[in-house]
Amino acid sequence: MSTRSAPAGASTAVLLSGGLDSAVLLADEASCGPVQPVYVRAGLAWEDGERAMVDRLLAAPPLAGRVPPVVELSVSVADVYAPTHWALRGTPPAYDTPDEDVYLAGRNILLLSKAGVLCAKMGLDRIAIGPLAGNPFPDATPEFFESMERTLSLGLAHAVTIAAPFARMHKAEVIARGAALHVPFELTISCMNPKEGRHCGACSKCRERHDAFAEAGIADPTEYAAAPPR
Repeated sequence: MSTRSAPAGASTAVLLSGGLDSAVLLADEASCGPVQPVYVRAGLAWEDGERAMVDRLLAAPPLAGRVPPVVELSVSVADVYAPTHWALRGTPPAYDTPDEDVYLAGRNILLLSKAGVLCAKMGLDRIAIGPLAGNPFPDATPEFFESMERTLSLGLAHAVTIAAPFARMHKAEVIARGAALHVPFELTISCMNPKEGRHCGACSKCRERHDAFAEAGIADPTEYAAAPPR
């Protein structure tokens, strides 16, 4: 990691999963200044599909030529999640399940910790992460982010701030923002069980995506392996 260098002028590491929210976040941050996209592997079942989509997204307008190649990091959860955990097996909760059923314990702790070390090595002083309004999880609260800022800055002897610019926005609002930024939504993937590059259409993340496009009044360009239930 010590051989990495930040793109000229970059100060923000953007956590990019390849999903809709993080793609819009990256485009939004890039419209304000140089950024460094960061993808963190954790051993989850859908990551190959995400990672392939990230490359396609960054190679397409409006990000192509404006954003440097993604830095890929890894921090496995295979030694703390049971082998039968749905996120490792690729068997996500059903379409109509609540957000609480897809909670991944410690997810943002791990993402921010690894990204923080990268920031210290690359001379970046800000991490952008994309939780939305209504996120019910304990590692997506303002108090948590403030605490992580202090911990990372102290432990790394490198001041870093954590920004959650979409924390007061709902997904339909994020889609509207992405449309204004010309984000190619068809090159994003928000699915816990992708099928050969397509959304499964049967998990709760596909439901959120499908419903948010309808709420935003914007045509959903997503290719679903199975039509989402009506």
